[in-house]
Amino acid sequence: MSAEGSKKAIVAALLANAGIAVAKFAGWAITGSSSMLAEAVHSVADTSNQGLLLLGQHQARKEANQLHPFGYGRSRYFYSFVVALVLFSLGSLFALYEGYEKIKHPHDLESPMVAVIILLVAVGLESYSFATAFRESKPLKGDVSWWRFIRTSRNPELPVVLMEDTGALIGLVLALSGVGLATITGDPIWDAIGTLCIGVLLGVIAIILIVEMQSALIGEGATESEERAIRETLGAAPGIERIIHMKTQYLGPDEMLVAAKIAITPGSSALELAAAIDAAEASVRERVPVARVIYLEPDIDRGPGA
Repeated sequence: MSAEGSKKAIVAALLANAGIAVAKFAGWAITGSSSMLAEAVHSVADTSNQGLLLLGQHQARKEANQLHPFGYGRSRYFYSFVVALVLFSLGSLFALYEGYEKIKHPHDLESPMVAVIILLVAVGLESYSFATAFRESKPLKGDVSWWRFIRTSRNPELPVVLMEDTGALIGLVLALSGVGLATITGDPIWDAIGTLCIGVLLGVIAIILIVEMQSALIGEGATESEERAIRETLGAAPGIERIIHMKTQYLGPDEMLVAAKIAITPGSSALELAAAIDAAEASVRERVPVARVIYLEPDIDRGPGA
């Protein structure tokens, strides 16, 4: 469900941003607004990013092989990390450069109302994209805050699209403010300031995404609730006395590895032990469906410190 929901949000964002980019470039050509140009480049970056996210999902579906025995699920993390880098380099740095240039060499805006109309249309399209990402993220978010969802979600695409769309909507407000103030005051410096603010905004969002995707790419374990559920299920399984130690790691957004050393009931036969392990694995998968790869190593209980 999460992968399908991610794809819907990505496609909605791609279509919205592609249309917005064309409109913004047309607006920049007419008005000469640096805020409009920064927003146009931002939309191009976002459109490219959605393409990369779709590519990551496609790569993740490749079958496991001898070189990658656990599959290619982490491709989704890799391409999400690349998206954050693109957002920073193509979006943030370009906007900062363009704003700096317009402060050094300001020029009056032409047909500012054209820019305002295009930006308002862009707000509508971005709102549609944001609403789609919001709707698809809500079932995965649960009861946690949106910020915690972004920080802890093992699904990389939805947080990326949410952050991108949030940044795009705020950036559009900044662009509207820059164009509006430049028109009202007759001072084009406000347009340049709006551009600089967009650059800073995109830089902050990109850095947050880079940190989060880098953590996922290296390898993150189960969430607190998932680990608690796994421990409770294994601890209550017949034939298992306790968990001696356990480690988990996400092999991809939809697949988790669980490896645990378990203390077995003394005197269990080989058949009883095999049946207990099979039943425990089935119980864990039923309670935590994402725990698809499970390795349980039986051992004799030698006490809590063993």
